[in-house]
Amino acid sequence: MSTIDRLLDLAARHYDRPRSSLTPDADLFKSLGIDSFQALDLLSRLEEEFRCEIPDYELQNVTTFAGLAQVIARRA
Repeated sequence: MSTIDRLLDLAARHYDRPRSSLTPDADLFKSLGIDSFQALDLLSRLEEEFRCEIPDYELQNVTTFAGLAQVIARRA
């Protein structure tokens, strides 16, 4: 399974959203209905899922699932 598919599946499960409503180019915050504090919770779950550490500074301009998947791929 690709990084983006794993990411979308995890986000859908964690935030109780239909997987079909999440796309790689969707805005993370809008599509999940989360704020920056909830995004930190997602980051913790992603680090566990992908067994990597993602520094906050690498996420500063990331707004889409595709962008987040790229960061994860570099770290995993």
